Amino acid sequence: MNKLIIIVGPSGVGKTTLARALCEKHNFSIAYEQHTERPFQTLFKQDPKYALANQLDYLLYRSEQERELRQSDLPALMDGGLDLDFHGFTRLFHTRGWLNDEEFKLCARFYSLTRSLLPPPDLIISLSASAKTISARLAARNRINIASSEDAESLSRFMNEWLESISEEKIIRLDISHEDKEYAQSVALILDRITK
Repeated sequence: MNKLIIIVGPSGVGKTTLARALCEKHNFSIAYEQHTERPFQTLFKQDPKYALANQLDYLLYRSEQERELRQSDLPALMDGGLDLDFHGFTRLFHTRGWLNDEEFKLCARFYSLTRSLLPPPDLIISLSASAKTISARLAARNRINIASSEDAESLSRFMNEWLESISEEKIIRLDISHEDKEYAQSVALILDRITK
């Protein structure tokens, strides 16, 4: 079974951009977040009553991606992933009132069972950026934004609470507020860590 590296952080922090930059410098088996392709994403953006269907679809889809990536001969890289979708977005939607307590517990049961069947990530790249950077990136994106720049602080807090349960040896923490578009500094640091 190959190694799985995931990139986590709030919406707009640059997970997809970093994943693409890493793939230009190293050969990875890659899985990206999907937005328009997911069946409940647009519906949820229009009406929060689809929050549960959207979250279960994402948790299931990201689990399927992990399982497939683990079967590749190449090191695996995920833009976001199962852990971000549960610890970040599912918790955010519960906090915002889009998932009630019982719906949140259902998602938690699904996540716990799935994570017990799939090995946890081998390396977690945790991205952060200034509120100004995240707001500018979200405004420039040409895709569905479920979380707003106002949600970035909550998402970061939820992810950090989860990361507290992970050994620091498995985490690379990067503030990419001043990183260039090619993520040259971050890519070099990550590849150095991976190839050692």
